[in-house]
Amino acid sequence: MSPAPSLQPPDAALDIRFIRAGGPGGQNVNKVASAVQLRCDLKAWPQLPDRIRARLRTLAGRRLTDEDVIVISAQRFRTQEHNRRDAFERLDELIARASIEPKVRRATKPTRASKERRLEGKQQRSQVKSARGKVRQFD
Repeated sequence: MSPAPSLQPPDAALDIRFIRAGGPGGQNVNKVASAVQLRCDLKAWPQLPDRIRARLRTLAGRRLTDEDVIVISAQRFRTQEHNRRDAFERLDELIARASIEPKVRRATKPTRASKERRLEGKQQRSQVKSARGKVRQFD
């Protein structure tokens, strides 16, 4: 689900940093920077349409900084190359989701038949519950 070629961010908008990953890994974890932090600066991407830029900001959520930079951290894999590929795939997926135009919801009213079915169901349920009352002795 990669975005259209026109929606690929320019190299000037991307910044890749390699950092140490947390979690288990033995002695090697303290020496190797296998986690990837991919930063995509939306300000450095002028050809991005405003409607997609607005949806990207919404979809990014906590990953968006105050400087309009999307930060994606990838540390799922043990190798730098796998994490780098994972970060780019996640950015591509985010851009692809932002490029899809959301469907406009049109308000509708329930039909008369559906209202009647609902009321009939309520009446039946009421009768079932009222039949559960205490049993009276006929003396």
